[in-house]
Amino acid sequence: MAFLIRTVDFTAAGREIVRDRTVEQSELTIGRATDNDIHLPDLAVEQHHVRIQEAPDGTLIIGSVGGLGFGIDGRTETSAEIAPSAGAELALGSSRLTIGRGGTTSITIKQAENTDTKDVLRGFALASALPSKRIMSWAFAAVILIALLTVPIVTHLTRDPVENDPESEMPGQVVFDSTWSTGKLSLAHHQLEENCEACHVTPFVSVQDATCLTCHEELGDHAETPRLAKGMPPFSTGDAIQWKIAESFGKEGPLGCVNCHSEHEGPVKLEPASQQFCSDCHNELDTRLTDTSIGNAHDFGEKHPQFRPTFYTKLAAEEPMRVSLSADPVEMSGLIFPHDIHMDEQGGAAKMALSIGKYGAPLECSDCHSETEDKVGFEPVEMEASCESCHSLVSGRSGSGFTSLRHGDIDDLRADLMKVNRGSRPAASSGRTRPGQFAQGRRYYSNFGRPFGAYLSITNALGPNGVCGECHLPTTTNGTPDVMPVNLPDQFLMHGYFSHEAHEDETCVSCHAADRSDEATDLLIPDLESCRDCHKGEAAVKTKKIVPSSCAMCHAYHTPAKPWAPDEPEDLPPNLVAILEGIKR
Repeated sequence: MAFLIRTVDFTAAGREIVRDRTVEQSELTIGRATDNDIHLPDLAVEQHHVRIQEAPDGTLIIGSVGGLGFGIDGRTETSAEIAPSAGAELALGSSRLTIGRGGTTSITIKQAENTDTKDVLRGFALASALPSKRIMSWAFAAVILIALLTVPIVTHLTRDPVENDPESEMPGQVVFDSTWSTGKLSLAHHQLEENCEACHVTPFVSVQDATCLTCHEELGDHAETPRLAKGMPPFSTGDAIQWKIAESFGKEGPLGCVNCHSEHEGPVKLEPASQQFCSDCHNELDTRLTDTSIGNAHDFGEKHPQFRPTFYTKLAAEEPMRVSLSADPVEMSGLIFPHDIHMDEQGGAAKMALSIGKYGAPLECSDCHSETEDKVGFEPVEMEASCESCHSLVSGRSGSGFTSLRHGDIDDLRADLMKVNRGSRPAASSGRTRPGQFAQGRRYYSNFGRPFGAYLSITNALGPNGVCGECHLPTTTNGTPDVMPVNLPDQFLMHGYFSHEAHEDETCVSCHAADRSDEATDLLIPDLESCRDCHKGEAAVKTKKIVPSSCAMCHAYHTPAKPWAPDEPEDLPPNLVAILEGIKR
């Protein structure tokens, strides 16, 4: 036997949708369970409600499966028979099943129309016990306005006024103000999560630069504000309109702190500015600042000015000069020091170092040059610690030891040399005795007055061939022998950052050609091209040798001589550890 099952639905516009399917079997089950032949998703219908079978004479027998009745032609029954030539209408919940008989038994399913019966599903829903959706919506909106807007405003207006409260020391914080936060603060500011007024001093006004400087007063300006504004590229029409609107709501201009440092973006570390941030201004800076001495820069691997170290270009100069390496400059430090002699592994300096227990090997750069703690520069070379092992300043004996000339001050040197011949003097002659009172200690001994040899030693020491002249350029000051003052800068690259610690795998001479320098005037600073052997632009592909290098690797915005290195936040909440690890991955 075959059953033609026809389902009739209606769209929201009232269009009828008819779906037909044929079932080849002798009986059908109808109910709410999905395993029924006719599935009616209605809570008023049992899981297995009705079974329809065909009798031998062709009559359709309808029976209740679970005992709950069904409607048939306007009456409620638990069982019924339908004659082959007659039709019938079954009512199950809100569904109406019209049964007809032609060549095939057909069952047409529709939803009841114009019925006074209450929606069966509604009786099982929360809506039957609650107010309407409209009332609920207005009620929740009122709660939100009172709790999250009215309460913060009232508590702010009624509390004691404060200028700024970064340490959370003022009582009476605004209630519920954190509910308006758009996200977690960065790791550097995580301790301010519950203290919105540390930054948001004035309600509904953007954070001001003066507030930021309450804690970050040590930050320097990249340049004077008017000059920064002049050096910026012009805004597009759309950007200019947006800034006009933002400034009307109290946001400071494009040079304000919050324009670059966005908060409430999650517990992450502050990231360095991208190369594009710098190149927007510096790529064609000279077209806007026609008086600038700064060269245009866009990408370290492609467009960057030659390095300009700061050093002394003249003997006894009062101030150092900043000179480009492209001009092949010479350094006038006042010293006579050929590096190649000291670094020649077969030379006399190397043989002398081999015989001295302090070294025991040919000299290396680190024997004289010690890095500073920050690994950026080097400590001043001290004669007593680094040079005196070979260049002795011993001037005589003193009891069981030796006396040495003091180094570093000419007046001290003169005083020490004055004492050189004050010891017991030798006899006027040796090998024979002179008659009369000319013997040593007698009235007419010829070695009168202070030792002339001391004055001679001073002249020789400060002369070209004297002990001082081995390292220093001799000169005269007010007619008195002297040496040129030593002028060596503590740091050569004043407007950029360089860490020797990051280059410890390289030898010193791979960047500084000290082993080939035969003049003290050689400026042993690597130039731009030598750095580009490894350091390419920001977009370069990283390899074992190639290092992608953005502007922030050597320059910072607020302090140009330092790199981007935000302070590590202290006392991180334990739950941030996993977040940080996830960010790193």
